[in-house]
Amino acid sequence: QVQLVESGGGLVQAGDSLRLSCAASGRTFRYSAMGWFRQAPGKVREFVASISITWIERSTNYADSVKGRFTISRDNAKNTVFLQMNNLKPEDTAVYYCAAGSASIYTYDYNYWGQGTQVTVSS
Repeated sequence: QVQLVESGGGLVQAGDSLRLSCAASGRTFRYSAMGWFRQAPGKVREFVASISITWIERSTNYADSVKGRFTISRDNAKNTVFLQMNNLKPEDTAVYYCAAGSASIYTYDYNYWGQGTQVTVSS
């Protein structure tokens, strides 16, 4: 089993920055990528960013809505993935979920999920 714990959410103003963290534990060899998704009230969960976590592959992928503002990174030694969010906008308000699985923009390609962390951006 794999456990994922997110942290770093909060309430900020438009233009501010936040850094989310996702610490993984358990059978971490069971997945090759980690991703961030978000879900706003009344909306479906959507892809934000993903990163391969193999030692050879270091590819990243971003949703168009966050390109240039968000950066996903990893610390393999600590089994931790980060999401640096800059120039936040009110439309970024959502619960952010960390996930582990295969590099993809689809939720069904991720087998493990964290409990989510709330990000609220005021205008």
